[in-house]
Amino acid sequence: MNILIINAGSSSLKYQLMDPDTGVVSAKGLCERIGIDGRLNHKVGDNKIVKDIPMPTHSEAIAATLAILVDEVDGVIKSTDEIDAVGHRVLHGGMEFFDSCIINDDVITAIKKCIPLGPLHNPANLMGIEACQKVMPTTPQVAVFDTAFHMTMPPKAYRYAIPTEYYKNDSIRRYGFHGTSHKYVARRTAELVGKKEFKMVNCHLGNGSSMSAVKDGKCQDTTMGLTPLAGVPMGTRSGDIDAAVVQFLCNKYGYSVDECLNILNKKSGVLALSENLSSDFRDLENGASEGNESAALAREKFCYEVAKYVGAYTAAMNGIDVLTFTAGVGENDGGVRAGVCEYLGYLGVKIDPELNKKRGTELKISTPDSKVEVWVVPTNEELMIAQDTAELVKAAK
Repeated sequence: MNILIINAGSSSLKYQLMDPDTGVVSAKGLCERIGIDGRLNHKVGDNKIVKDIPMPTHSEAIAATLAILVDEVDGVIKSTDEIDAVGHRVLHGGMEFFDSCIINDDVITAIKKCIPLGPLHNPANLMGIEACQKVMPTTPQVAVFDTAFHMTMPPKAYRYAIPTEYYKNDSIRRYGFHGTSHKYVARRTAELVGKKEFKMVNCHLGNGSSMSAVKDGKCQDTTMGLTPLAGVPMGTRSGDIDAAVVQFLCNKYGYSVDECLNILNKKSGVLALSENLSSDFRDLENGASEGNESAALAREKFCYEVAKYVGAYTAAMNGIDVLTFTAGVGENDGGVRAGVCEYLGYLGVKIDPELNKKRGTELKISTPDSKVEVWVVPTNEELMIAQDTAELVKAAK
């Protein structure tokens, strides 16, 4: 089965052609500079192709993607008829979507309804969907929502302590993001530990970071909120902060709310803590090793906040069986993993220093006498999208 995975941004479109049963990616690429001039970056195995192709809209980007996939020289399929379905990553499903679904007119209307909650991403996601429908009108399309996995949270976790009218009238609540990644890691961890009923905290750590408390495969709580700004400090995002800071900065410096939020989203996090050295944890690690105190503080603050949430989620679930690390930093930065686990001795967490040195590999890094299993589980959001898409399309036949 061939599933085409689409992740549409405002001026870009990422794609992969994948077999959901094996996880084998036959081709992948990126259409960029949509609406400017247009460039296609296509990769099959180690073979990379770059072409300048006019892409006034996402429709031309989709057309270019399909053309390269069936190209006699650079393609991997003979006809677009070999594409069984298209899986679209959609950022925000609001309170409309609790799971992935086959796209129809009602679904498109509901995604549009969620635009106020995802004003930058949902319109771009819709452009990708509508472009595919135009070019591939008979191929099933599936929407996979970044928020859906977290919709099993109970009200005590997702409600904010603000007047109820804002929840009822404006759908203001905790939603959470990176849901496709959290869902994949939860499923894969269940396979690795050999059971379905257990309590885990998943640490999706990267330039964007989020954590989730998962009990028996269902999300109980997560760090991101109405937007991806909440939770632990990230590459350029502040994470949790007293809301009155916004008022203070606006009043003192004359910022608009949008200008202040731009600072919190794009100029804060470990970038700010390192005094603008870098938002890349590898640069911070190098800086700290060279004696840069700001770089060291940025990493220490990050580990501290992650560990605090592990403790909070352990309390929320009344226990923890498994701690997982995933995403760019979680999979590759042994220093961060060790820094987090140093705070967790009270839980009986013990990791093997040698195993923890490994990067990007699926493995258990806890010692045999650790009371909590600690795993590194590389995420695969595209595979999760492909599998969700395949399951829905098969069930609909």
